[in-house]
Amino acid sequence: MKIKKFDSINVIPFIDIMLVLLVIVLTTASFIAKGAIPLDLPKGKNTKNLPLKKIEISITKSGKIFYNSKEVSLNRLKELLERVNKKDSIVIRSDKSSKFEYFVKVVDILKGKGIDNITIVKVK
Repeated sequence: MKIKKFDSINVIPFIDIMLVLLVIVLTTASFIAKGAIPLDLPKGKNTKNLPLKKIEISITKSGKIFYNSKEVSLNRLKELLERVNKKDSIVIRSDKSSKFEYFVKVVDILKGKGIDNITIVKVK
């Protein structure tokens, strides 16, 4: 039995696999770069009549709390949240260097008022 000499490798299947992987990586990278999948959502006729609003609560590095860009104390925050619709969207922005204690206090106030529609954003 004679052994065949192995002179070359067939690289065509390897190239096919690499091209498929390249397409997958580039497609995924475009979604990551934009941060979301781009959608063109339909418009509704009655969306202006919705009573829901977006409320932002920010916590600075030093522990100052802001309610829609106005500095407030924890007691004043409790008062302001009394008037909030429980279905309103609450966005909490917290500085990465702020103490976790302030964040817990704000979330505790929100949960005490029965507000569950909370989004948390960690700011650099």
